[in-house]
Amino acid sequence: MTATKSSFAFSAILAVFALTLFSSAQQISVLQDFNYSGTDGSAPVGGVIFDSAGNLYGTTAGGGNSCFGGVGCGTVFELSPKGGAWTETVLYRFNSGTDGAYPLAGMIFDRAGNLYGTTEFDGTYGCGAVFELSPTGGGNWAEKVLYNFANSATDGCAPQAGLILDAAGNLYGTTTFGGNLSCYTYRAGCGTVFELIPQTGGIWTEKVLHFFTGKDGAEPYYAGVVFDGAGNLYGTTFAGGSRGFGTVFELTPKSHGHWVEKVLHTFNLGKDGVQPWSGLCIDAAGNLYGTTYAGGSSGYGTIFEVSPHGKNWTEKVIHAFSNNGTDGYQPEGNSLILDRAGNLYGTTTWGGAVGAAFELTPGKSGPWTETILGTFNTTNGSNPMSGLIFDAAGNLYGTTVGGGTGNGGTVFEIKQP
Repeated sequence: MTATKSSFAFSAILAVFALTLFSSAQQISVLQDFNYSGTDGSAPVGGVIFDSAGNLYGTTAGGGNSCFGGVGCGTVFELSPKGGAWTETVLYRFNSGTDGAYPLAGMIFDRAGNLYGTTEFDGTYGCGAVFELSPTGGGNWAEKVLYNFANSATDGCAPQAGLILDAAGNLYGTTTFGGNLSCYTYRAGCGTVFELIPQTGGIWTEKVLHFFTGKDGAEPYYAGVVFDGAGNLYGTTFAGGSRGFGTVFELTPKSHGHWVEKVLHTFNLGKDGVQPWSGLCIDAAGNLYGTTYAGGSSGYGTIFEVSPHGKNWTEKVIHAFSNNGTDGYQPEGNSLILDRAGNLYGTTTWGGAVGAAFELTPGKSGPWTETILGTFNTTNGSNPMSGLIFDAAGNLYGTTVGGGTGNGGTVFEIKQP
């Protein structure tokens, strides 16, 4: 079975290109306009990362060539700063074949400078792939598929989230579907958490750490996993749980390579929020932070904290988004980041016009305070679905799915005041 169950996401992403709402925010600078035509990419859903030289790397879900009915199968790109401007180089164009297609997430580097990422579609079985992109000299890069998902009772399908590495060089991620094929309402599997382990000879083997059953969560869409200092993994699911509106979970490694899952919080269609699309970030005290797409006091999503208290965990909403004309709302794949002072930063896909970037500052003994850092207006991009990253100076960088002068999305910068 292929990943056609998630094709609605592609249609929704392409639909935002036609939006024409406007905002007066001027804090956001565009580094790259994707042109949604020709050989350039379009629709960067995932975020960007830096290398040690200050170049940015990311993926686009579409563009690059004429496959997928002219929409394109996606690209991997590099942005290099030169003389106050940024120059784009397309490092790889996906071909709608065994190399994978439609990368929704950003990428990560290993210590040797290789890039790793996922594609939602295609590969050998049509269920997506994990790929490696390695520099070969002279500015060229070679792609290698490390694993093809098969959508069986023992494998996942349609990875939409990014990857993380452990100290041994193993990769970890999630698939939205696959696994227990009889679970939940779609009968396409509720998704998995997996590990890829490098072997001699350049071969990688997959190990599924957890199959979601629906009752413990289902469909971790754009939500990958994060480690704590003890080697436990944490993540979210968009659906499932006892109420059907998503969960926060922990995976703990046990002997003989076995992992045990524990549901830390089940969302309940109340003020705690529902449907977390994105993953989590973790602070030094082990508190987890994430977003929900909907729910909360106004129904437009939340930022939540899940905190350990002995063997139990408690959830609290630290911000409820509101459709009031200035606040952002409905974060989709927009994961949060923390600075050293404990402030949270992120984006919302809607609100403020066509998306917003925000900072959330903790009070000394009370509520958190939100500051809107910038709003999107189609000229500088629209509908960001990625999180943000910092540079060494504290400036923020991210992507938008649509907008820009080429109407194919943007890479943007928000400078420190």
